[in-house]
Amino acid sequence: MTDNPKHIHIEDFDYPLPDERIAKFPLKERDSSKLLVYRKGEVIEDTFCNLTNYLPKGMMMVFNNTKVIQARLHFRKGENQDGALIEIFLLEPAFPVEYQENFAAKGKCNWYCLVGNLKKWKGGQLFHELEVGGKRILLSAFRLGEHGTSQEIMFEWDGDVTWAEILDVMGELPIPPYLNRKTEESDKTTYQTVYSKIKGSVAAPTAGLHFTQRVLADLDVHGIDREEVTLHVGAGTFKPVKSEEIGGHDMHTEHIAVRRQTIEKLLKHGGEAIAVGTTSVRTLESLYYMGVMASKKDKEAVSGQSDELGEELHVAQWMPYEYAKEERKLTTVEALNALLNYMDVNKLDVLHSSTQIIIAPGYDYHIVRRMVTNFHQPKSTLLLLVSAFVKGDWHKIYDYALGHDFRFLSYGDSSLLIP
Repeated sequence: MTDNPKHIHIEDFDYPLPDERIAKFPLKERDSSKLLVYRKGEVIEDTFCNLTNYLPKGMMMVFNNTKVIQARLHFRKGENQDGALIEIFLLEPAFPVEYQENFAAKGKCNWYCLVGNLKKWKGGQLFHELEVGGKRILLSAFRLGEHGTSQEIMFEWDGDVTWAEILDVMGELPIPPYLNRKTEESDKTTYQTVYSKIKGSVAAPTAGLHFTQRVLADLDVHGIDREEVTLHVGAGTFKPVKSEEIGGHDMHTEHIAVRRQTIEKLLKHGGEAIAVGTTSVRTLESLYYMGVMASKKDKEAVSGQSDELGEELHVAQWMPYEYAKEERKLTTVEALNALLNYMDVNKLDVLHSSTQIIIAPGYDYHIVRRMVTNFHQPKSTLLLLVSAFVKGDWHKIYDYALGHDFRFLSYGDSSLLIP
């Protein structure tokens, strides 16, 4: 663990990425994408459908099963809805706070949102008429006030329909801004993983886009133990690092859900796993620090406050680097056992919490031993995460990918990293 990760210069993680190297659309066959294999300093290439050739039998692989929601809503001002176009981009629920409860809400819910053309929306309500399941619905949006860099918006509607049903009809899938194109109907399928289940993300966990039922079946035959976690990807994943040093960058908070069974399986595998995507990486590594906090709370276990449980284990941005200074540090197995004990005391089958963890060069990985990931933007926190994993050898990986016609970013090709 580096003494001063806050002084890392983001300029050191820049590389030339021509626009033509950014994949604007996915390949027709997901698993026919190219696979770069980095293994202990050596780089070779293959096709993604051959992934299991590089995985030891009996390991555990962790997927993020979040599902992208149609988070972009368009309203027009005026009684006849012919005025200025106002775009409302859903970020996370404000009320009800729990995602599934919010999507099931009827009549009313609140969200924290980004608002496009905000200066044109001085006040008052916006309206939009739509048809849901043969019923005419009038949806209104009302600004309640600022919440950090976002706005809290109250949505109200008539009719016996859920918020999820309204989004399915009115919402637009928010593809990444760097694709520089409008969302197409095909994106509704291609920008979801084949195993997506839990609605809540505004961006896909894109490493998972390469997996097909054929590859998943191949993993099973190969004896790979598959488990799923949920981390809802926020718009902050695209937030550029604007500060010269990463100490000036505020990481966004992301909400996670992990089943007790997953933690038990991790322990059976010695606390080690293969992570599919950086979101799974962030979730798994955060579990270690949640276990550290749970061990400290062991003698002061809380019960009867289920709404607060889990969130008291929130992983702050710089916690890993502060904890590294402690003389006696928990092993991974000790941390995971402490987390299980915390869940037992509080009668939790699923741990709901959140993380702001920043993984940068010098970070010591506790759980992730192999990583499947795409090729990330220059000067991004995701590139920092990869560099930390391969001990600074990211240039070799990216130079090879640029020199061998690999496709970059969300719809691009994949890599398997084995440090």
